[in-house]
Amino acid sequence: MIKAVIFDMDGIILDSEPFWKEVEIEIFNSLGVPLTAEMCESTTGMRLVDVTELWYSRYPWDNKIHSLDSIIKRIVDGLISKVREKGVMNKGVAELLDMFAEKKLPMAIASSSDMNIIDAVLDKFDIRKYFKAVHSAQNELYGKPHPAIYLTAAEKLGVEPIYCLAIEDSFNGVVSAVAARMKTAAYPEKTNFYNPKFAIADLKFRSLKDFTAEEFDKLDKIP
Repeated sequence: MIKAVIFDMDGIILDSEPFWKEVEIEIFNSLGVPLTAEMCESTTGMRLVDVTELWYSRYPWDNKIHSLDSIIKRIVDGLISKVREKGVMNKGVAELLDMFAEKKLPMAIASSSDMNIIDAVLDKFDIRKYFKAVHSAQNELYGKPHPAIYLTAAEKLGVEPIYCLAIEDSFNGVVSAVAARMKTAAYPEKTNFYNPKFAIADLKFRSLKDFTAEEFDKLDKIP
Protein backbone atom coordinates (compact mmCIF):
# COMPACT_ATOMS: atom_id res chain seq x y z
CA MET A 1 0.00 0.00 0.00
CA ILE A 2 1.36 3.40 -1.00
CA LYS A 3 1.26 5.88 1.87
CA ALA A 4 3.51 8.65 0.50
CA VAL A 5 4.93 9.93 -2.78
CA ILE A 6 8.46 11.24 -3.32
CA PHE A 7 9.29 13.24 -6.44
CA ASP A 8 12.65 13.72 -8.05
CA MET A 9 12.85 17.29 -9.36
CA ASP A 10 15.11 17.66 -12.41
CA GLY A 11 13.39 15.95 -15.32
CA ILE A 12 10.17 15.37 -13.36
CA ILE A 13 8.94 18.76 -12.12
CA LEU A 14 10.60 20.49 -15.08
CA ASP A 15 12.82 19.55 -17.98
CA SER A 16 15.93 21.17 -16.58
CA GLU A 17 18.40 18.72 -18.14
CA PRO A 18 19.01 20.99 -21.17
CA PHE A 19 19.84 23.81 -18.72
CA TRP A 20 22.29 21.58 -16.86
CA LYS A 21 24.00 20.52 -20.08
CA GLU A 22 24.27 24.09 -21.36
CA VAL A 23 25.73 25.48 -18.14
CA GLU A 24 28.02 22.55 -17.39
CA ILE A 25 29.42 22.36 -20.92
CA GLU A 26 30.15 26.09 -21.00
CA ILE A 27 31.88 26.16 -17.61
CA PHE A 28 33.76 22.88 -17.79
CA ASN A 29 34.91 23.57 -21.36
CA SER A 30 36.36 26.86 -20.12
CA LEU A 31 38.46 24.79 -17.69
CA GLY A 32 39.78 22.49 -20.41
CA VAL A 33 37.33 19.64 -19.79
CA PRO A 34 36.12 18.36 -23.21
CA LEU A 35 32.61 17.89 -21.90
CA THR A 36 29.90 16.94 -24.42
CA ALA A 37 26.15 16.45 -24.20
CA GLU A 38 26.69 12.69 -24.26
CA MET A 39 29.13 12.91 -21.35
CA CYS A 40 26.56 14.96 -19.40
CA GLU A 41 23.99 12.20 -19.84
CA SER A 42 26.26 9.76 -18.02
CA THR A 43 26.06 11.89 -14.86
CA THR A 44 22.32 12.63 -14.96
CA GLY A 45 20.84 12.29 -11.48
CA MET A 46 24.19 12.68 -9.70
CA ARG A 47 25.02 15.47 -7.23
CA LEU A 48 26.87 18.45 -8.64
CA VAL A 49 29.71 17.95 -6.16
CA ASP A 50 30.16 14.36 -7.41
CA VAL A 51 30.01 15.48 -11.05
CA THR A 52 32.58 18.22 -10.45
CA GLU A 53 34.93 15.86 -8.62
CA LEU A 54 34.53 13.29 -11.41
CA TRP A 55 35.57 15.68 -14.20
CA TYR A 56 38.35 17.17 -12.07
CA SER A 57 39.78 13.68 -11.48
CA ARG A 58 39.80 12.96 -15.20
CA TYR A 59 40.73 16.40 -16.54
CA PRO A 60 42.40 18.26 -13.66
CA TRP A 61 42.56 22.04 -13.85
CA ASP A 62 44.37 24.56 -11.67
CA ASN A 63 42.45 24.14 -8.43
CA LYS A 64 44.25 27.07 -6.84
CA ILE A 65 42.76 29.43 -9.41
CA HIS A 66 39.42 27.66 -9.90
CA SER A 67 38.49 25.80 -6.72
CA LEU A 68 35.87 23.08 -6.91
CA ASP A 69 33.61 25.11 -4.61
CA SER A 70 33.82 28.13 -6.90
CA ILE A 71 32.98 26.01 -9.95
CA ILE A 72 29.99 24.49 -8.17
CA LYS A 73 28.74 27.97 -7.26
CA ARG A 74 29.09 29.17 -10.86
CA ILE A 75 27.07 26.22 -12.12
CA VAL A 76 24.39 26.63 -9.44
CA ASP A 77 24.06 30.36 -10.16
CA GLY A 78 23.86 29.69 -13.89
CA LEU A 79 21.22 27.00 -13.45
CA ILE A 80 19.06 29.17 -11.19
CA SER A 81 19.24 32.01 -13.72
CA LYS A 82 18.00 29.73 -16.51
CA VAL A 83 15.23 28.24 -14.34
CA ARG A 84 13.94 31.71 -13.49
CA GLU A 85 14.21 32.88 -17.08
CA LYS A 86 13.06 29.86 -19.09
CA GLY A 87 11.82 27.18 -16.69
CA VAL A 88 8.47 25.56 -17.56
CA MET A 89 6.72 22.99 -15.41
CA ASN A 90 6.27 19.65 -17.16
CA LYS A 91 2.80 18.83 -18.43
CA GLY A 92 0.99 16.52 -16.05
CA VAL A 93 2.81 17.64 -12.89
CA ALA A 94 -0.04 19.86 -11.65
CA GLU A 95 -2.54 17.03 -12.16
CA LEU A 96 -0.34 14.55 -10.29
CA LEU A 97 0.13 16.93 -7.37
CA ASP A 98 -3.62 17.49 -7.14
CA MET A 99 -4.35 13.76 -7.44
CA PHE A 100 -2.02 12.82 -4.60
CA ALA A 101 -3.27 15.74 -2.50
CA GLU A 102 -6.86 14.52 -2.96
CA LYS A 103 -5.74 11.08 -1.82
CA LYS A 104 -4.20 12.80 1.22
CA LEU A 105 -0.79 11.27 0.50
CA PRO A 106 2.09 13.26 1.99
CA MET A 107 4.60 14.30 -0.66
CA ALA A 108 8.29 15.15 -0.69
CA ILE A 109 11.00 16.30 -3.06
CA ALA A 110 14.21 14.26 -3.11
CA SER A 111 16.63 15.93 -5.49
CA SER A 112 20.32 15.75 -6.29
CA SER A 113 20.23 19.51 -6.90
CA ASP A 114 21.49 21.95 -4.29
CA MET A 115 18.83 23.48 -2.04
CA ASN A 116 19.20 26.89 -3.71
CA ILE A 117 18.12 25.34 -7.01
CA ILE A 118 15.25 23.41 -5.41
CA ASP A 119 14.02 26.60 -3.74
CA ALA A 120 14.17 28.47 -7.06
CA VAL A 121 12.04 25.81 -8.75
CA LEU A 122 9.46 25.58 -5.95
CA ASP A 123 9.10 29.36 -5.87
CA LYS A 124 9.03 29.69 -9.67
CA PHE A 125 6.00 27.38 -9.92
CA ASP A 126 4.47 28.17 -6.50
CA ILE A 127 4.22 24.47 -5.54
CA ARG A 128 5.97 24.44 -2.18
CA LYS A 129 2.59 24.06 -0.45
CA TYR A 130 2.23 20.52 -1.80
CA PHE A 131 5.33 19.14 -0.11
CA LYS A 132 5.60 18.11 3.50
CA ALA A 133 9.35 17.61 3.10
CA VAL A 134 12.03 18.89 0.75
CA HIS A 135 15.40 17.16 0.78
CA SER A 136 18.62 17.64 -1.16
CA ALA A 137 21.37 15.05 -1.62
CA GLN A 138 23.65 17.99 -0.87
CA ASN A 139 23.02 17.09 2.76
CA GLU A 140 23.93 13.41 2.38
CA LEU A 141 27.31 11.68 2.50
CA TYR A 142 26.42 9.87 -0.71
CA GLY A 143 24.27 10.91 -3.64
CA LYS A 144 22.22 8.88 -6.10
CA PRO A 145 22.44 6.01 -7.00
CA HIS A 146 23.01 5.46 -3.26
CA PRO A 147 19.59 5.16 -1.51
CA ALA A 148 20.44 7.63 1.28
CA ILE A 149 18.43 10.55 -0.12
CA TYR A 150 15.26 8.46 -0.41
CA LEU A 151 15.67 6.90 3.00
CA THR A 152 16.01 10.34 4.56
CA ALA A 153 13.05 11.72 2.61
CA ALA A 154 10.88 8.84 3.84
CA GLU A 155 12.04 9.48 7.39
CA LYS A 156 11.10 13.15 7.05
CA LEU A 157 7.64 12.10 5.91
CA GLY A 158 7.32 9.63 8.77
CA VAL A 159 6.59 6.76 6.37
CA GLU A 160 8.49 3.47 5.99
CA PRO A 161 10.33 3.35 2.64
CA ILE A 162 8.47 0.22 1.50
CA TYR A 163 5.23 2.24 1.60
CA CYS A 164 6.63 5.08 -0.53
CA LEU A 165 6.34 5.66 -4.26
CA ALA A 166 9.27 7.38 -5.99
CA ILE A 167 8.85 9.16 -9.33
CA GLU A 168 12.14 9.37 -11.22
CA ASP A 169 13.51 10.12 -14.67
CA SER A 170 17.18 9.09 -14.49
CA PHE A 171 18.56 5.59 -14.17
CA ASN A 172 20.75 6.71 -11.24
CA GLY A 173 17.58 7.94 -9.53
CA VAL A 174 15.65 4.75 -10.24
CA VAL A 175 18.48 2.66 -8.79
CA SER A 176 18.48 4.89 -5.70
CA ALA A 177 14.74 4.46 -5.13
CA VAL A 178 14.78 0.72 -5.81
CA ALA A 179 17.70 0.30 -3.42
CA ALA A 180 15.59 2.09 -0.79
CA ARG A 181 12.93 -0.61 -1.42
CA MET A 182 10.38 1.86 -2.74
CA LYS A 183 7.90 1.35 -5.52
CA THR A 184 9.26 3.25 -8.48
CA ALA A 185 7.63 4.96 -11.45
CA ALA A 186 10.08 5.90 -14.19
CA TYR A 187 9.67 8.72 -16.71
CA PRO A 188 12.81 8.31 -18.82
CA GLU A 189 13.98 10.74 -21.49
CA LYS A 190 12.58 9.79 -24.91
CA THR A 191 15.95 8.43 -26.05
CA ASN A 192 16.05 6.14 -23.00
CA PHE A 193 12.47 4.87 -23.03
CA TYR A 194 13.40 1.49 -24.50
CA ASN A 195 16.60 1.17 -22.50
CA PRO A 196 16.26 -2.24 -20.80
CA LYS A 197 17.94 -0.88 -17.66
CA PHE A 198 14.68 0.83 -16.72
CA ALA A 199 12.96 -2.54 -16.37
CA ILE A 200 13.88 -2.43 -12.68
CA ALA A 201 11.15 0.22 -12.18
CA ASP A 202 7.63 -0.95 -11.31
CA LEU A 203 6.10 1.36 -13.90
CA LYS A 204 7.41 3.21 -16.95
CA PHE A 205 5.52 5.87 -18.86
CA ARG A 206 6.13 8.22 -21.80
CA SER A 207 4.30 11.19 -20.34
CA LEU A 208 3.41 12.28 -16.82
CA LYS A 209 -0.15 12.61 -18.12
CA ASP A 210 -0.16 8.82 -18.58
CA PHE A 211 0.21 8.37 -14.82
CA THR A 212 -3.53 8.33 -14.19
CA ALA A 213 -5.51 7.37 -11.10
CA GLU A 214 -6.09 3.97 -12.72
CA GLU A 215 -2.35 3.44 -13.18
CA PHE A 216 -1.76 4.50 -9.58
CA ASP A 217 -4.37 2.00 -8.35
CA LYS A 218 -2.64 -0.80 -10.28
CA LEU A 219 0.69 0.15 -8.77
CA ASP A 220 -0.83 0.41 -5.31
CA LYS A 221 -2.02 -3.19 -5.52
CA ILE A 222 1.42 -4.59 -6.34
CA PRO A 223 2.69 -6.40 -3.20
